[in-house]
Amino acid sequence: MTAKPERDVPSIPTSIPASRRWLLLLAVAALLALFFLLDLPRQLSFDALRDAHTSLLAWRQQAPVRAAALYGLAYVLVAGLSLPGAAVMTLAGGAVFGLGLGTLLVSFASSAGATIAFLLARTLLREPMLKRFGARLAPIEEGLRRDGVLYLLSLRLVPVFPFFLVNVVMGLTPIRTLSFYVTSQIGMLPGTLVYVNAGTQLGQLRSLEGILTPPLLLSLALLGAFPWIARLALERWKLWRQG
Repeated sequence: MTAKPERDVPSIPTSIPASRRWLLLLAVAALLALFFLLDLPRQLSFDALRDAHTSLLAWRQQAPVRAAALYGLAYVLVAGLSLPGAAVMTLAGGAVFGLGLGTLLVSFASSAGATIAFLLARTLLREPMLKRFGARLAPIEEGLRRDGVLYLLSLRLVPVFPFFLVNVVMGLTPIRTLSFYVTSQIGMLPGTLVYVNAGTQLGQLRSLEGILTPPLLLSLALLGAFPWIARLALERWKLWRQG
């Protein structure tokens, strides 16, 4: 039994009126400028997370629904605009909301943000990128024709390439938006669990003396071993489907 490739994927219209395209570009540019003007890259660092951990926990306890909603929205924006800081925000999900709720928030927010980045690439970047790098995209499109969504799943499970790059590149291919979202949701979940779990341990640190705790060492070991474990599992899955 072999994976069903997406040979029937139709050409997806990506052109939008020029006026709307300019408005979208201006909106994205404004959000990017605001991100850097507010010095948010410095705020989305491990040191800043550690320093603000107590206040973030108090904020969550005072307004749990609002805190979860604002955190999820912020994550969607960071992931959707491919801004730096997604890894720290994932750790923050575990440090502030715990493993269960943190994983739930990060999983849906990261998948929604990835889909936004995918759609922005498809509507704003597809034509110029295809003109410039069309030939280099041929192996990727061939992989999608051959393996279908399993090709994207392999990119998600084995993070050889940065996730934001996968979002943009996939937006230049004819893969369906729903297929992209669902596959990303499934493929990013194991890595999300590992990072959020690490966040639950990193959030407990108060000094460098406490960094070598057994739970933290386990989380860091999982972070390092995850790509290799995922690659082995994916290879075994492909063999099973072909058997």
